[in-house]
Amino acid sequence: MQLQDVKPRPGAKKSRKRIGCGESSGHGKTSCKGHKGQMARAGRGIRPGFEGGQMPMHRRLPKKGFNNALFQDAIEVVNVGELNAFDDGAVINEAALREAGLVSRTCDIIKILGSGDLSRKLTIQGAKVSASAREKIEKAGGSIAA
Repeated sequence: MQLQDVKPRPGAKKSRKRIGCGESSGHGKTSCKGHKGQMARAGRGIRPGFEGGQMPMHRRLPKKGFNNALFQDAIEVVNVGELNAFDDGAVINEAALREAGLVSRTCDIIKILGSGDLSRKLTIQGAKVSASAREKIEKAGGSIAA
């Protein structure tokens, strides 16, 4: 088989409907548009969402609320159990958490939550800490710096 011998499968190619080419074509006279009416006119058709003059859905439904997501802070959560990856006596700050891969570069606020157990003495800096996480960190002998 050569490249010039390759042909599409039978029925895959369909010739276009040639409208307005005389009565014998089957698509003459009104050119498949029917008689009169909105859809027979030039520039025919209706815009998306038009419901024939009835009040459209997007205007009938109530508009409520506002979500200003553009200015929301991206908060990332780190559980206490994940902090066991650090050495005993380490200082945990934003840079250390990023280096360990526990938070992404794009986060604005880091919050440490109390899920899991902590077996190391750590110092936490520059992160929000939940009450249960604070309790577990202090119980392990660690501290939280403001």
